[in-house]
Amino acid sequence: MARNLSNPTVAHAPKPVVKEKDRDPVAAGKRDAAYNRSASFNYFLTDKYEAGVALRGTEVKSIREGKANLKDAYGLLKDGECFLLNAHIGPFSHGNSMNHEALRTRKLLLHKLEVRKLEAATRQKGFTLIPVRLYFKNGRVKCEIALAKGKMEYDKRATERKREGDAEAKAAMARAQRR
Repeated sequence: MARNLSNPTVAHAPKPVVKEKDRDPVAAGKRDAAYNRSASFNYFLTDKYEAGVALRGTEVKSIREGKANLKDAYGLLKDGECFLLNAHIGPFSHGNSMNHEALRTRKLLLHKLEVRKLEAATRQKGFTLIPVRLYFKNGRVKCEIALAKGKMEYDKRATERKREGDAEAKAAMARAQRR
């Protein structure tokens, strides 16, 4: 049976605009999942590279929960491949017996040319690979690694003095602008 189209239909009230729930800032890429604060204190960071990380599913979920730590982590080049060692990714809270190991070695995904540059640079005395931060980019976990050279104790003190001087100058400028 055909519908009667001659009768006007009653206009419905527009649906109220419901604000979409904001995503987790880590998963949305607005905040780092993990940051290595000791990297810039203990090392001179020179070149930085963005690398993908080969992870298991529970590792990605743990990183979204903020359970990653890069404090003692470092990069290793072996057989033309790059690996991330000692990066602690805690177990997933809703995981089962198939959860991942917290300190397992993870492969870093770099272009072949980048690996060759890093191999040549790390052959020089004193240079190593240090992960600086873990973050999400388009739903994928990325690791920013830096070519680094270790600082001596006097270098660390000089860096601390410079940082304190900059903070004092910034505070003085803020006080001057308030007057």
